[in-house]
Formats: sequence, C-alpha cells, structure tokens
Amino acid sequence: MKKIFFTLTLAVFVLHLQAVDMTPVTNAFKNGNAEQLKEMMATEVDMVAPGVTKKVNNSEAIAILKSFFQNNKPSAFTVTHNADKNDSGFLIGKLTTANKDFRVNITYTSKEGKILISIIRIE
Repeated sequence: MKKIFFTLTLAVFVLHLQAVDMTPVTNAFKNGNAEQLKEMMATEVDMVAPGVTKKVNNSEAIAILKSFFQNNKPSAFTVTHNADKNDSGFLIGKLTTANKDFRVNITYTSKEGKILISIIRIE
C-alpha cells in the first residue's frame, strides 16, 4: 500500500513540475507576429525595446511589438534558457533579424496552462 501511495504522489509531483508550453511564444517571435501574443499578454506589460521603456496595457504592447517587427524582420528565434517555478517563469532567447541580433527576456505567469506575459525586454 505504501508503494502505491508513493508512486501516486511521485506522479502528481512530476506532473505539477512540467514546464508550460512556450511554443506559441517562440513561434510568434520567430515569425515576427505580434498578434499571436495578444491572448498571452497580461493586462499590463513592462516593455523594453529599442526606444521604449515603460509599463503599457496589452494593446500598446502589441503595437510596440508590431512596430519593432516591422523595423527588424526576424529570421530566427532560439531559446537559450527557460525556467518555470510554481506558477511563474521566464524565457531568454536570441532573436536574429535582418539588422542585428537581439536578446529577448520574457517573464510570465501561468494559470491552468495559460501563459500571461508580464515583462518583455528586447535588448
């Protein structure tokens, strides 16, 4: 009986530790498609991008990203680090564009598997 209880406890623990699927976020950056991020934005987002450093609402965040992608056409996005802890996490990636490479930091929370981005830094 103890063995079954231990196995079930371990299974629940492992399922709880599974990372959030960041594929939609990485695909949006890879394709330069800010609209794909619309449903994943928190109500307010801390935005840092070339020429921008401010807290904005989610609609403004999408507009800033659209402008950024228009001026910097992405050709690749590679995740260099991703970590989750409880209901939050962060992703660090390299965005390769026609103009130059950028380091991207994204901080998010997750609830029931849904991502809510709260910080985007493009440097």
